[in-house]
Amino acid sequence: METVAVDYRSKDVAFYYIYKALAHPEHNGYVQPFTLQERLMHVAEAKRTLGSSIEWLCDNMQNEFKQALGGAPNSQFVIDPEGKIISASSWSNPAGLRETLAGLVGEVIPPTTIEELGLKQLPPPRLAATGVIARPQMPSSMRAIVVKPQPSLEPYYVKLRAEVGSGFMQEGLGWLYIGFHLDPLLGVHWNNLAPPLEFNIETPEGLCIASSRGMAPVVKTEADADPREFLLGLEWDSKILPRTDFNKAELILEVNYYACHDNGWCKPFKQRYHIQLVPDRNAGSVRSRGRSGGGFRNR
Repeated sequence: METVAVDYRSKDVAFYYIYKALAHPEHNGYVQPFTLQERLMHVAEAKRTLGSSIEWLCDNMQNEFKQALGGAPNSQFVIDPEGKIISASSWSNPAGLRETLAGLVGEVIPPTTIEELGLKQLPPPRLAATGVIARPQMPSSMRAIVVKPQPSLEPYYVKLRAEVGSGFMQEGLGWLYIGFHLDPLLGVHWNNLAPPLEFNIETPEGLCIASSRGMAPVVKTEADADPREFLLGLEWDSKILPRTDFNKAELILEVNYYACHDNGWCKPFKQRYHIQLVPDRNAGSVRSRGRSGGGFRNR
C-alpha cells in the first residue's frame, strides 16, 4: 500500500488509513482502547511501528465510520472528489488498488518498490516478561460481550475483556471468561511483590455465577505482563429473569489491582465495570490466544 501511495500522490490521489476498533485484540499485545484519547495513542503507535507516510483518520467511539462503510475490518475504498464511492473491496488489496487507479488516472511506470521506500518499521512495546502464567484452556465458540467501564479518575491501566460460550446463549448454561489485560501503551506491568489482582461480581436475580470472587495466582517472577484470566460457570434462569429483560440485565464487576510503571511508581487501583451478556460486535475476536503476531501490520 505504501508504494501505491507514493506513486499516485503525484496524480493528486490522497491516501488515508482509518483506525477502527481492533479486529483481533491481543495481536502484538494490543488491547481495545476505552477512550478516544487511547484510540489516538493507537494511531500514534501505528505510525511509529509501520514507519508509514500515509495519514491516519480515527473512527469515533461509537464506531459510526465502521458501520457506515459496512463493518468489514480491513476494507478498501476509492472515493471521488464529490464523495462518491467508485470502487470498494471488502479486503485491502494493494495490487488491485494499483490496477483500479491506473484505469482512473493513468498508470505509473516504473512502480516504486518496497525496497526503494526504506521504511523503518519498529517492534511493538515489550515492557515485561510474558509466558510466565499458563493461559486457561478456552472452550470453543466463545464470543465477546459488552463491557462498559465506569467513570474513573485514573486510566484503566488494566482492561477487562469478557466472553461467553455459545452454550450459555443457547441453553442458559455455560462459561464466562473474564480477562484482565495490561495496556502496553500505558507503560505498566505487574509487580508480583505487590498483592495480586482481586475482583468480585454482583449478578442480578436470575443469573448465577460459580464464584462471585476471584484472585489472580501468586507469581514467583518479580514482574510480568501476562493477562490475569478466569473461567467461571454461569447459569441463567429464564423463569426469574425473562428473556425480555435479559439484554438489559447487568453484572457489576469491581477489580482491585496494582499497576506498576517503568517510571518507577506502583499504585493500587479500584475500578468498576458493568457487563451485559449480549454480543459486542465491535470487540473483535482473539485468534491464537496468547500468541504474538498480527497487529497493525495486518491492516
